[in-house]
Amino acid sequence: MASLLPEDANGNPIPALTFKDSGAHKVNIDTVTSARNTGAFSTKTDVISIYSTEDCFVKIGTSSVTATTSDHFIPAGIYLDIAIGPNADTQNAYMAIIAANASGTVYISEKE
Repeated sequence: MASLLPEDANGNPIPALTFKDSGAHKVNIDTVTSARNTGAFSTKTDVISIYSTEDCFVKIGTSSVTATTSDHFIPAGIYLDIAIGPNADTQNAYMAIIAANASGTVYISEKE
């Protein structure tokens, strides 16, 4: 199957973005309190990938951001890439998350 990704010398697709060193975040979530990544995303990170073990709602923003059940719904078991901003002036450095129905874990990976 053809790919739009760049290819190596053997014709194998090369991922356009790589995982950023020290860019892994783990956030434990529940249905009562909004949680968020404790360390800010790097100012050099434009894209994050998320995976949640449970359905949840997310919102990106500053260090005071909180999520509610009115925010963006993310289904469990889906790996998603999300743009968080093109530069340090407009980048959203935190993701707030609240579980929809059950406690779980959200894994966030910064990419570069």
